[in-house]
Amino acid sequence: MLRTLLALTLAVQPVLAADLPDLGEVSRQYFSDQEEQALGRAIMRDVYADPRYLDDPEIESYLNQLGYKLVSVSTRNQREFTFFVVNDPSINAFAMPGGNIGVHTGLLLAAQSESELASVVAHEISHVTQDHIARMVAAQSQSYWPTMAALALALLASRSNPNVASAAIASTQAFSIQNQLNYSRDYEREADRLGYEMLTRADFDPRGMSGFFNRLQRANRFYDTSAPAYLRTHPLTSDRIADMEARSQAAPYQQVADSLDFQLVRARLRAQEDSPQDAVLAARAALKDKRYSSESAARYGLVTALIRARQFREAEAEVQKLLSAKPVHPMIHQLAAHSALAAGNPGLALQRYQAGSEAHPGYRPLQYGRISALLSAGRSNDALTQVDKQLALYPLDRRLWRLAAQTHAQLGHRLLSHRAQAEASALSGNLVAAIEQISLGLKSGDGSFHEMSAAEARRREWQEVEKSQRKN
Repeated sequence: MLRTLLALTLAVQPVLAADLPDLGEVSRQYFSDQEEQALGRAIMRDVYADPRYLDDPEIESYLNQLGYKLVSVSTRNQREFTFFVVNDPSINAFAMPGGNIGVHTGLLLAAQSESELASVVAHEISHVTQDHIARMVAAQSQSYWPTMAALALALLASRSNPNVASAAIASTQAFSIQNQLNYSRDYEREADRLGYEMLTRADFDPRGMSGFFNRLQRANRFYDTSAPAYLRTHPLTSDRIADMEARSQAAPYQQVADSLDFQLVRARLRAQEDSPQDAVLAARAALKDKRYSSESAARYGLVTALIRARQFREAEAEVQKLLSAKPVHPMIHQLAAHSALAAGNPGLALQRYQAGSEAHPGYRPLQYGRISALLSAGRSNDALTQVDKQLALYPLDRRLWRLAAQTHAQLGHRLLSHRAQAEASALSGNLVAAIEQISLGLKSGDGSFHEMSAAEARRREWQEVEKSQRKN
């Protein structure tokens, strides 16, 4: 159950980033790196299984690109991060153990600029780099936390909706630690300060932070008990607002244009709202009235809505206009191929996937689409060639492993299909499912001696890890 918003409310006395204390030994005395990673995997297992997790490779790819642009300029960029999207209209974002950061679709749409979105993501990154969760745990005695499972449940339940959190965890040990998940204002201000520095170094408009929070604060005056989710979990104070404004006023003015990626992602999300027919009408009206920052993004949104409405002829006409603009963005290549596939033209779809893959070889959503299209066309061996090539480059990509499972299943390779599905489950944090899948594969008995030996070794490895997790 994805009821989370680890909004860590924190800040510290005014200090330079370089002067921040080394928190390692104190924070890790009761909450080791290994425990945090295990907790993060357990939470992400539930995130991936939740229907509100938005399994959209293109939007997730953009968010990870944005996130790592910020991480790369952080003073503490050794951590690995996973950025994911929650299909929820509320304005929210949250950090969780293990470097996992979630962003609601409502925030993506509410941000009035890419710099505003980046300011929130940078704030959450700072909660991770400063070990705020570990510091929270370290502040309590080791014996206080009942179990890691209870802590994980409390982290998931206590932040996204305070009105239902208590009911969700009242019957569990997690209820006893719910009140300990209220973070100090010092931590929140620390995240503000470091997030602001990241914005500046990454060439975003640092005024995006004060602009976003000021607008939320003004909007909050019109709410009573139903304040925006972000304000419930990230309480604003006059000191925080004043601190942001002071930094913004002292910074030199710079106008930062939104990327086309940002515009396309927002158009994609808008086109998924309401009924297909209403989405088409809204997209056509925006184009007609020129209510857009990017015509390409507006047209992209129209094509997405037309495909939803199964108006494929109209969609193809708009695709041609999009493809005429050079260079073609990878998301537009992907949409053009998807449009052809949805219209029942797999040959044209494969041509477009190939052209897009050659133009943007590092854009994985195009590779996912190309492999899926090859499978749909019955070209299993070609699909296997492509999926093996991609897995050699990205061996930790759970989506590629799922496609590998489908490819081997189509080719009748039962062991290899189950093995690939097991790898996908393990990468999603579900070792129990991984062990079950690889055991089914071993029972099939259709693999070579080398394949059987490798699968057996993998199963033993997972069993040891899963046993260790249960013991802890």
